[in-house]
Amino acid sequence: MGQGADGRLQVPAHRRVRRHAPDDRDRQDPEAGAQLMRGLGIALGVLMVLVGALWTGQGLGWIGGSAMSGVEMWAIIGPILAGLGVALVITASRRPH
Repeated sequence: MGQGADGRLQVPAHRRVRRHAPDDRDRQDPEAGAQLMRGLGIALGVLMVLVGALWTGQGLGWIGGSAMSGVEMWAIIGPILAGLGVALVITASRRPH
Protein backbone atom coordinates (compact mmCIF):
# COMPACT_ATOMS: atom_id res chain seq x y z
CA MET A 1 0.00 0.00 0.00
CA GLY A 2 1.18 3.46 -0.80
CA GLN A 3 0.01 6.97 -1.31
CA GLY A 4 -1.66 8.17 -4.45
CA ALA A 5 -1.03 11.46 -6.20
CA ASP A 6 -3.65 13.19 -4.04
CA GLY A 7 -2.00 12.02 -0.80
CA ARG A 8 -4.68 9.44 0.04
CA LEU A 9 -3.97 5.83 0.83
CA GLN A 10 -3.95 3.75 -2.32
CA VAL A 11 -5.12 0.11 -2.10
CA PRO A 12 -3.68 -2.33 -4.65
CA ALA A 13 -6.22 -3.62 -7.19
CA HIS A 14 -6.04 -7.21 -5.94
CA ARG A 15 -7.09 -6.09 -2.44
CA ARG A 16 -9.99 -3.88 -3.39
CA VAL A 17 -13.55 -4.87 -2.61
CA ARG A 18 -15.25 -5.78 -5.84
CA ARG A 19 -18.84 -4.84 -6.35
CA HIS A 20 -20.75 -7.21 -8.52
CA ALA A 21 -23.52 -6.12 -10.79
CA PRO A 22 -26.94 -6.86 -9.27
CA ASP A 23 -28.51 -10.01 -10.58
CA ASP A 24 -31.42 -12.27 -9.73
CA ARG A 25 -29.38 -15.11 -8.25
CA ASP A 26 -29.86 -13.92 -4.67
CA ARG A 27 -33.61 -13.47 -4.96
CA GLN A 28 -35.78 -16.32 -3.80
CA ASP A 29 -38.40 -17.91 -5.97
CA PRO A 30 -41.81 -17.04 -4.46
CA GLU A 31 -43.18 -20.37 -5.68
CA ALA A 32 -40.48 -22.22 -3.73
CA GLY A 33 -41.57 -20.41 -0.56
CA ALA A 34 -45.17 -21.39 -1.17
CA GLN A 35 -44.18 -25.03 -1.66
CA LEU A 36 -42.18 -24.93 1.57
CA MET A 37 -45.14 -23.50 3.50
CA ARG A 38 -47.42 -26.12 1.97
CA GLY A 39 -45.09 -28.92 3.04
CA LEU A 40 -44.72 -27.49 6.54
CA GLY A 41 -48.50 -27.20 6.88
CA ILE A 42 -48.99 -30.83 5.87
CA ALA A 43 -46.20 -32.03 8.18
CA LEU A 44 -47.59 -30.04 11.12
CA GLY A 45 -51.10 -31.34 10.43
CA VAL A 46 -49.91 -34.97 10.37
CA LEU A 47 -48.02 -34.39 13.63
CA MET A 48 -51.17 -32.92 15.20
CA VAL A 49 -53.20 -35.97 14.13
CA LEU A 50 -50.63 -38.36 15.61
CA VAL A 51 -50.35 -36.48 18.91
CA GLY A 52 -54.14 -36.17 19.09
CA ALA A 53 -54.51 -39.93 18.58
CA LEU A 54 -51.91 -40.56 21.30
CA TRP A 55 -53.67 -38.24 23.74
CA THR A 56 -57.03 -39.83 22.94
CA GLY A 57 -55.64 -43.29 23.60
CA GLN A 58 -54.12 -42.17 26.88
CA GLY A 59 -57.29 -40.38 27.96
CA LEU A 60 -59.38 -43.48 27.27
CA GLY A 61 -56.91 -45.66 29.15
CA TRP A 62 -55.83 -47.67 26.07
CA ILE A 63 -52.23 -46.49 26.47
CA GLY A 64 -50.92 -46.77 30.01
CA GLY A 65 -47.76 -45.75 31.80
CA SER A 66 -48.38 -42.01 31.84
CA ALA A 67 -49.87 -39.44 34.19
CA MET A 68 -52.29 -38.71 31.35
CA SER A 69 -53.61 -42.28 31.28
CA GLY A 70 -57.23 -42.56 32.30
CA VAL A 71 -57.73 -38.77 32.58
CA GLU A 72 -60.90 -37.87 30.68
CA MET A 73 -59.67 -34.40 29.78
CA TRP A 74 -57.14 -35.94 27.34
CA ALA A 75 -59.91 -38.03 25.77
CA ILE A 76 -61.57 -34.70 24.89
CA ILE A 77 -58.49 -32.66 23.90
CA GLY A 78 -57.03 -35.46 21.75
CA PRO A 79 -59.82 -35.68 19.16
CA ILE A 80 -60.04 -31.89 18.99
CA LEU A 81 -56.33 -31.67 18.20
CA ALA A 82 -56.57 -34.51 15.69
CA GLY A 83 -59.54 -32.83 13.98
CA LEU A 84 -57.64 -29.55 13.71
CA GLY A 85 -54.71 -31.50 12.26
CA VAL A 86 -56.95 -33.07 9.61
CA ALA A 87 -58.31 -29.63 8.74
CA LEU A 88 -54.77 -28.26 8.43
CA VAL A 89 -53.70 -31.12 6.13
CA ILE A 90 -56.75 -30.57 3.92
CA THR A 91 -56.23 -26.82 3.82
CA ALA A 92 -52.51 -27.08 3.10
CA SER A 93 -52.95 -29.72 0.40
CA ARG A 94 -55.63 -27.67 -1.40
CA ARG A 95 -53.52 -24.51 -1.40
CA PRO A 96 -52.78 -23.47 -4.99
CA HIS A 97 -49.31 -24.31 -6.27
